[in-house]
Parts: sequence; structure tokens; C-alpha cells
Amino acid sequence: MQPFQLPEFYMPYPARLNPNLDRARAHTKAWAHEMDFIDVPQHGTVIWTDEDLDSHDYALLCAYTHPDATADDLDLVTDWYVWVFYFDDHFVELYKRNPDVQGAKAYLDRLPLFMPVDGEIDAEPSNPVEKGLADLWSRTVHAHSADWRQRFADNTKHLLDESMWELLNISEGRLSNPIEYIEMRRKVGGAPWSANLVEHVTGMEVPARIALSRPLGVLRDTFSDAVHLRNDLFSYEREVLDEGELSNGVLVLEKFLELPTQEAAEAVNDLLTSRLHQFEHTAVTEVPSLLDENGIDPAGRLAVLAYVKGLQDWQSGGHEWHMRSSRYMNKGVALDSTPVLGGPTGLGTAAVRSLIATAPQRLRAFSRPRYTPVPDLGRPELDMPFPLTVNPHWKDAKEHSVEWARAMGMFEDVPRVWTEEKLRDYDFALCSAGIDPGGSVEELRISALWLTWGTYGDDFYPVAFGRSSDLPAAKLVTARLKEMMPLEGVAPAPTTPLERGLADVWARTAESMPADNRRQLRQCLDDMLDSWVWELKNQHENRVPDPVDYVEMRRRTFGSDLTMSLARLGHGRLVPAEIYRTRTLRNIENSAADYATILNDLYSYRKEVQYEGEVHNLVVVVQNFLDVDVHRAYRVATDLANARLAQFRHSVAVELPALFEEFRLDVPAREALTAHARELENWLSGILNWHEQVVRYHPADLEKHFGHHTTLTRAFHGPTGLGTESIRALVRR
Repeated sequence: MQPFQLPEFYMPYPARLNPNLDRARAHTKAWAHEMDFIDVPQHGTVIWTDEDLDSHDYALLCAYTHPDATADDLDLVTDWYVWVFYFDDHFVELYKRNPDVQGAKAYLDRLPLFMPVDGEIDAEPSNPVEKGLADLWSRTVHAHSADWRQRFADNTKHLLDESMWELLNISEGRLSNPIEYIEMRRKVGGAPWSANLVEHVTGMEVPARIALSRPLGVLRDTFSDAVHLRNDLFSYEREVLDEGELSNGVLVLEKFLELPTQEAAEAVNDLLTSRLHQFEHTAVTEVPSLLDENGIDPAGRLAVLAYVKGLQDWQSGGHEWHMRSSRYMNKGVALDSTPVLGGPTGLGTAAVRSLIATAPQRLRAFSRPRYTPVPDLGRPELDMPFPLTVNPHWKDAKEHSVEWARAMGMFEDVPRVWTEEKLRDYDFALCSAGIDPGGSVEELRISALWLTWGTYGDDFYPVAFGRSSDLPAAKLVTARLKEMMPLEGVAPAPTTPLERGLADVWARTAESMPADNRRQLRQCLDDMLDSWVWELKNQHENRVPDPVDYVEMRRRTFGSDLTMSLARLGHGRLVPAEIYRTRTLRNIENSAADYATILNDLYSYRKEVQYEGEVHNLVVVVQNFLDVDVHRAYRVATDLANARLAQFRHSVAVELPALFEEFRLDVPAREALTAHARELENWLSGILNWHEQVVRYHPADLEKHFGHHTTLTRAFHGPTGLGTESIRALVRR
């Protein structure tokens, strides 16, 4: 008996079948035998038999996911998928069933030898996985640019290396939290790697200068998440009940939200649907402007459109294969589109039914009432094990930041966002004093100026551009702000308080930095500025963000990367740059950032929802996604914050020492990374203390600073915003 009934999936794109299927089946079976995948024992265990390969039918998968591929391309792509699934089963049998961490690491460390970005393979394969990879790599990469080869190599390496994350979790009996799971599943699941093969099959590469842009990144990530969440639903029985796997989204939500398995499966399907909605929204509303703003030529535009279509084909084809393959739980699933109770059955009706079935979820995201009263939710029950120490130079930095803001013209700006009284109440120097308890007077002053300027900008954008819906003006202001941060030479003369503040604090911070550090800092600030424009776009659409997109963008809007970058750069060149790109350091920094951003959302919920009409708050996002009341959403957000803090502590206590040994870091590098972890602990305790102490979020002070403005805003905009009553009526139906 199946552990749950498969939910109704959102699938608006019809699956199509490549006519070269039979040839691909015959070719890949012969190839699998040639690579020793079939009936060749590995450490005494036969991984696959002919019957296994036939019943899994990976040629059918590729014929569905690449319906327009040529016969030769379909053969090649099918071989790649046979290899990747064989690798997965090979790794399970040899290293997961009886966890062997050291053996797995040695096994994975050899695989990059068989996928050089440049040059030829000179290593000799020692097992079928290496033999298959060497053959496929030599047949694939020489037809592509260096940029594509690098991206494909990176994604293949992630796919292989992150298998260690799954193995370590099994060894420790550790279940990941939902945010961690989505991030890591994206790498270990292989869908970004699949997206590279989509480019190969189209015969066109996405232009290199936009390949790493936010819109293209969102398309890749939403595609990946949807593919993996769909696989989790179909493979729950095999992975969780048979293999003892902990890396499954249904299991993660089942335990984290304390849901019955069926309800957890429905929640995973809702997240899958949300990610597909995000894919469509990005393709329609963000990609066209990306192409225009970057001057992409017709050939490049055609490549992007072919890429988007290829990803859509993969979604529908992958779903069709999951319903047919013996590898997965699919008993009782209808393989045609005929509704049980009859109704239209012609071309396109299945897609229409899919759209109608998920319309309430889609429309709910655009119909949230704004400026709604917030009930008493109490103080969030946040864990904080790290002690607080406050820098004795706090009050000096506070007075200095107030005088600086006055000199920059922030109290006379139009529109007027702050007064001196507001800034004194906000007391960003107190936050800096907790974050950097041992800093000098000058270091604390600079830290307080960054927090002052960043929060002023974050407050300025919605006031200046949120009500006018003038996104082009916001983009022009953003472009001007980027000019205030020259990597070389002199910035143009600033003309506004926002420009003057950034130009001044940039010059104080960046001029003495090495060029590489200056570029890194500039990138963090560029990302933060662009994220403010992203918020405005959602605000204009009255759109509550998709939960995954929100969490990942919130790190940028909060400025987490900026403050962490400043901390990292303070360690000079003691730590090799590649160490900061490892899974361990990303886990440490992302989990710390998420705790900080969620605690900010919890404390600022009343300010943002009741007084500012915001949609960018995790409580709002959770409430919209789970369709629950505010009290339940508040508890879920609090639990997420505490789960991320627990992950931070685990990564520091367990993963960081393992990293030291894995990379054989010297004593100065180990001390620098240990100090970085302690700095993040100060960062977290200092941010929490600031939220507890300052009056920016206290109800009485909110009424003092915002009450009159909110009354006027409600009177002007109405309680719900243009068209939302009609949308809510549709949702109720």
C-alpha cells in the first residue's frame, strides 16, 4: 500500500514524445553494457541488471524531456541520464546503505579528473562511473564555449559532491530544515545540470553576460526546485521507506510542520506549484526587460526563448516519465487526461483544468489586503545562546551618525523619510556596538554609517517609488547609486542625500582596499540595490512573493551579504577565496543570515503590515503559502528562525572542524575562520538585542511616527487596493 495518494499536479504544458525513442533505447542499452553498468559486480554487488535498465526506461525520460532533439543528441543525452542514475544507485549501494564517509570522499575526489574544462582527460578510469563520465565528457564539451564548459563542470561537480551532504545526514541521523533542504537539493538533485543539457540540445547557448543574472538564475532555480519536489513525491516510498533516505521534501515538511504524510505531500505539491508559477512570472515579467536592458541581439534572444521552452518541455516530459517508470511510486495514476467525471477532453483541456485547479493559489498571491490591523502576537520565542557584549564607544558612534546624516541632507530630503528624532530613536550605533564589541572608535563609526545609510535607502525606496509605481525612475536612481562606487577613478558629483551618503561611506571604506576586495564589496552593494527594485516590482503588483524566492532575496534586501563581506575582508588573505565558496561556509553564512532576516520580519511585522502595507515579510509569505491564520504563520516563521540557528551551530561545531582537515588549512587560516564564526555569533546577538531595545518596532512609537500617514494612505488607496475585491471573489469561488 502506498504511503499517500499522489496529489493533483499543476502541469499546463502538454508532454510530447521524441520520434527517435526506439533508436535511443537500443543505443543506450549497448552503451551501458560497454561501460560495465550491467551485471558487473561492484565490491561484490550488482548495481543494475538488464531488467533494471529496461524497466527504468531512461530513454523514455529523455524522449519526453527533449521532444525536439535530433537522433544523435537524444542518444547522447540519454547516455548522460543513464550515467547519472547509475552513479546515484552506485553511490547508494557502496557508500550509503552502510555509511562509509571516508570511502565516499575518496571516490568523489577522483571524478573531477574526468571532466577538465580545458585540455584532454589523462587519468585512467578505475570503475564504471569514471569510465562513463570520461566517455561522455569527451563526446560533449568540445562543441561548446569556455563559459558553457565551466558552468557544466561546476554543476556536474555540485551534483557529485553534494551527495556527501546526504551521506553525512544519514550518518548523523540528521533531518534538514526546509530552507536548507531546498538549497542543498538543488545541487544534489541534478536539475541545474539538466538545464545545461537543455542548452546543448537546442544548439544555442544563453549569452554569457546574462547567464548569471537574477532572471536567468530564477528560471534555473525554479525549474530545478520543481523537478526535485516532483521527484520527492514520486520517490518517497523508495527513498524513505526502502533506502532510509532523509533527503526528501515530503519527509522534511512532515516533520517540520508536524503534518500527516498525506498533508505533507499536498504541501510539497503546493510548493512545486508555487515554483512553477514563479518560473512563469519571471519568464513573462523579468526576462523581456533583461534582454532589452542588456542589448541582447536577435540570436541571443532566440537562444533564451529556446532555453525557456526547453525547460518547460523538461517539466512536462519529466512528469510523464515519473508516471510510467517502474523506479517510482505511481500506482493508480491516470496516464491520460480524461477527467473521472467526464467533461471536455479536446486538445488543451488538460492544461486549462490545471490552470483552473491552481487559480486560487495563484490569485491569493495578488489579492492580499494592505494596511490591515495586526493583533497582539506576543514576543517571538527566539533562541539566542550567544552572549551579548556592547562596544563602549556606542554613544560616540550614535552622535557621529546623527551628525553625518544631517551633513548628508537626510533630514531635508524630498520626500522626507526621516527626522533627527526618528534616527535617534532607531539608534543604529547600538546595533553596530553589539555586532562589533571590540572595534575601535573609527571602526564602530564606519559600521554605524553603513547601517544608517542602508536603512535610510531601504526606507526611502518604498516612500519615493512605491506609491507612484514609477519603476523606471527607481532603476535610474539605482544606476546612479552604482556610479557612486567606482572601482577605479572618481565618482561623479552626488546630487541627493542618498547619493552623498553612499559616495562618502564608500570612499571611507573602499579606497584603501585591494582591488579584488573592492570588487567583492561592490557586488554585494549592487545586489542589495537591485533587490530594492525587486521589492518595488512586487509592491506595484501587490504580489506576495513565492516563499523560496523571498527567503533568498531577503538576504540581499537586508544587506546580509554586505555586512558579512566586510567581516570576511577584515581577515585579509589568510583564508583562500575558494574556502568561502564551500558548502560549509555557505551553510554557516546563509543560516546566520536567515535567522537575522526572520527575526527582523517577526519584530517588524506590525510596522510593515499595518503601517506600511508591505508584502515582503516572512509571516505574510508563510500565511499566504500555507493559507493559515497569522498566529500559525508567526509560529512557523519563529520555528524556521530557530531551525536556522540550530543549523548554524551544527555547521560551526561539526562541519567547520571537518573543513579544516579536508583542506589541510594552516593555523592562521583556521584561526581566521574560527574568528569569523565568533563574529557571526556577535552579529546575531547584536541584531537581536537591537530589535529588543530600540523603538523602531514598539507599538506606541509606531503610532507616533506612522499613524497619521497610515490614515491618509488608507483613505487614498482604500483598504484593499485596486481590483483586489474582485480577485478575492474569484478565490472564494
